Amino acid sequence: MAKKSLQLGRAVEWPHTPEEAQLDRVPNPQKGTDYLVRFTVPEFTSLCPVTGQPDFAHLMIDYAPGQWLLESKSLKLYIASFRNHGAFHEDCTVMIGKRIASEIKPKWLRIGGYWYPRGGIPIDVFWQTGRVPKGLWVPEQGVAPYRGRG
Repeated sequence: MAKKSLQLGRAVEWPHTPEEAQLDRVPNPQKGTDYLVRFTVPEFTSLCPVTGQPDFAHLMIDYAPGQWLLESKSLKLYIASFRNHGAFHEDCTVMIGKRIASEIKPKWLRIGGYWYPRGGIPIDVFWQTGRVPKGLWVPEQGVAPYRGRG
């Protein structure tokens, strides 16, 4: 399938599934410099594949761009496509990380999925592409472990 033009700057349909969502990339004007880009997704939702009940997470996506930057509008549309997608926490988190890495081919990428409790147990999922580039400043993701009411 041929890649469509950028979704930025025009009205587009909301994708119904992650598979049909288009992730866009744009040239990195600082490709000779190592730096970190962070996307914070504090209200991610998907569905439990067994019960159909909603699951909620706080996602942190960090990457060191290479030749490409991830275009943020397309990320928003991709993330929203999970709203009616049934998958376990681990699958959602790793699927998102792998898809982004495949599309933009960063020097390094990590995703932290901080999921709210299901059945009384919070599940946190972490995935990365490899080693952090030498000298790259990578701040902590800053998402506290789930504490409930305590």
